[in-house]
Amino acid sequence: MMTMQAVLSTYAAMAELTEQMVQAAERSDWDNLVRLEQRVAAHVQVLRAQEPQQPMSGAERERKIELIRQMLNADRQIRDLTMPWMAQLSKLINATGTERRVVNAYGSV
Repeated sequence: MMTMQAVLSTYAAMAELTEQMVQAAERSDWDNLVRLEQRVAAHVQVLRAQEPQQPMSGAERERKIELIRQMLNADRQIRDLTMPWMAQLSKLINATGTERRVVNAYGSV
């Protein structure tokens, strides 16, 4: 079982990683974005397994709420940055699939 300080430290680490994810997305550094996302997921797994079930109170609770808000804000920024790229990738994949179907139906030219 984690101490409340360890829980807050984990949330702070996750918030820092999500800020780094925003920066990676701004640079279109998709490989680094994925690596950072994996690190956040590892922290989430630790919290799921070890975070105490009793609710926090006072300043600890407020700090946890602020860190979660920071992560949600970063997540929104990441989505705003990645959605155009994902749409472009989807178009490319669809075009490749269409090309493949034409080649299969009619043969290569």
